[in-house]
Amino acid sequence: MKAAYCGIGITVLLAGCGILTPERKPEERVNLSGYSASFKQGYSDGCESAGSRGQRRDESRFKTEADYMMGWNDGFSVCQRRR
Repeated sequence: MKAAYCGIGITVLLAGCGILTPERKPEERVNLSGYSASFKQGYSDGCESAGSRGQRRDESRFKTEADYMMGWNDGFSVCQRRR
């Protein structure tokens, strides 16, 4: 009987670990090390735009900074497929 209670207790503890794990943003699940800060910001903005009704994009940076534009496009397309 003790073994059954012990098994139930371990199961509850392990199940609790999955509940308490914080949900990470989609852009945090992607390794962006090695990319410029501009690319990372564009990726984050693009990913956020994919999951919302409005578009989050710095138009002046999108038009003038290639890294921001590529990051935004990549973030938008990757996160749109995940949703």
